[in-house]
Amino acid sequence: MAKVEVTMPKMGESITEGTVIVWHKEIGDEVELDETLLEIGTDKVDTEVPSPAEGTLTEILVEEGDTVEVGTVIAMLETDPEAAGDAPADEPSAEDDETAEPAADEASADDTAEADSEAEEAPAAEDMPEPKAKPAGEGRVEVVMPKMGESITEGTVIVWHKEIGDEVALDETLLEIGTDKVDTEVPSPAEGILQEILVEEGDTVEVGTVIAVLGTEAPAGDGASAPSDAGADAEPAADATQEAPAQSGTPSGDGTVREPVPAGEGGDIQRRGSDGRFYSPLVRSIAEEEGLSMQELESIDGSGREGRVTKQDVLSYIETREEPQEQEQQEQQATTAPSTERQPVPPAPPAAPSADDGYDGRVEVVKMDRMRQIIADHMVRSKNTSAHVTSFAEVDVTNLVKQRERNKEAFMEREGVKLTYTPFFVQAAVDALREHPILNASVEEKEILIKKDLHVGIAVAIDRKGLVAPVIRNAGQKNLIGLTHAAADLADRARNKKLQPDELQGGTFTITNIGTLGSLMGTPIINQPQVAILATGAIKKRPVVIEHPDLGDTIAIRHMMYVSLSYDHRIIDGAMGASFLQSFGQTLEALDPDTEL
Repeated sequence: MAKVEVTMPKMGESITEGTVIVWHKEIGDEVELDETLLEIGTDKVDTEVPSPAEGTLTEILVEEGDTVEVGTVIAMLETDPEAAGDAPADEPSAEDDETAEPAADEASADDTAEADSEAEEAPAAEDMPEPKAKPAGEGRVEVVMPKMGESITEGTVIVWHKEIGDEVALDETLLEIGTDKVDTEVPSPAEGILQEILVEEGDTVEVGTVIAVLGTEAPAGDGASAPSDAGADAEPAADATQEAPAQSGTPSGDGTVREPVPAGEGGDIQRRGSDGRFYSPLVRSIAEEEGLSMQELESIDGSGREGRVTKQDVLSYIETREEPQEQEQQEQQATTAPSTERQPVPPAPPAAPSADDGYDGRVEVVKMDRMRQIIADHMVRSKNTSAHVTSFAEVDVTNLVKQRERNKEAFMEREGVKLTYTPFFVQAAVDALREHPILNASVEEKEILIKKDLHVGIAVAIDRKGLVAPVIRNAGQKNLIGLTHAAADLADRARNKKLQPDELQGGTFTITNIGTLGSLMGTPIINQPQVAILATGAIKKRPVVIEHPDLGDTIAIRHMMYVSLSYDHRIIDGAMGASFLQSFGQTLEALDPDTEL
């Protein structure tokens, strides 16, 4: 008989130890190659450990609940040499324990050597060619926090679109990440199965940090069916989310059944609750440390995808719930305190805090999403930074409307993008900024920094959830066609969460077309550190008095638009703001409706 060591596997570069959750086999049980021996866990993920060889489980060296370092021997197997096939000629034959043990010890001294030895001894499955040894790390693809700009050093995981065990295709969206500038989707770098999620929703990590691990299928004949060494950095044989068979308890070595211990008393919170929600390893770990019961965990309203409970949800619940010690003291006082008259019994605390507690059920409390929180912070900071003043003007854009109507179909056919009013507004703003450079500036303490480059931001609405303002770089160097392409590309990628953070930075002036939503006028808030922002209202047909050189005053139906300019009154006075609006309006009114673009 040959002895094979089962070691605590390595499940990531940052993972140094693991905890035995449950043994699926008892001492004396026969096990097949790759059959699940036990389930282990870290603070990031739970996974099943397959048997590295076919044989009998002779020793269990680490009990359930114990935590040991990676590489620690946790069990011993005895294998039948006849079932392993012919041993290589240059290796000693395993005829008895004395000759077999040195071979096993020598193999276990090196993870890769042990994997090679087991791959050679494993019988071919279903008449497939004999598998070759798989290099360490093959079949595993690490997903890292991407770099989204020169000035971006970290990112936050907003939501995972996949769970452990899910199959993912190449370039399929795995998760959404965000910075203080933009949210974006991260595609899968390979096709495979999501084996590990190393960063929870809401956590912020540096660029380059491994945030997940994919298991990919190795090519045929390249060791895809070779057994995974329990001590090597190899993929688990089973998905991390695969549930163990339903049991009322766990069999022990003496044949008795150990009932699961309630959470908070040394037991483990289940991965899925009675409502079917999945609880991540990090959430379960916090719950057990804080003594939360499964019922309490299930009562928490999850803010994650599909109602999943996140780390922040658990921490918020822990902060607001009444401490168990205080509850016990109140109960004791209510039952034991002497009194001459009947004392009212304090009402029992609710099972879990509710969002509308104290509002008589007539108020809905909605938690701000991340984009809304960022917008709120920026708007308040802008109001606290700049002395806001807003000026208004009315512009006759009849010529603009006629020119666009004349050209929009041919432009779409030729350029492949829709001709909107936005590039006309950007072009007119650029002309006005050249005449009023003080509006293309920023303020730093007692100094005014006038920018020579004209980088114009355009506000884009994201599903009525908020606004972002991607920047058209060097807008003054682009003609109308170039501005149209730039604006269309930025707006499309903003709505599809494909923008890079750098594309939201460095703007020197911003335009928001509030007219697309039907607003006639508005008082926009300055996008810091800029000093001005222009809002264009809805275009409406109205009767207008026109001064005709020959006919005098006449009434005509014209396309009219209100524009508003919010500016920093610290450096821009009303006269300068009004002059800018006048210049902007004159550029639009001077357009030739018969011009072909």
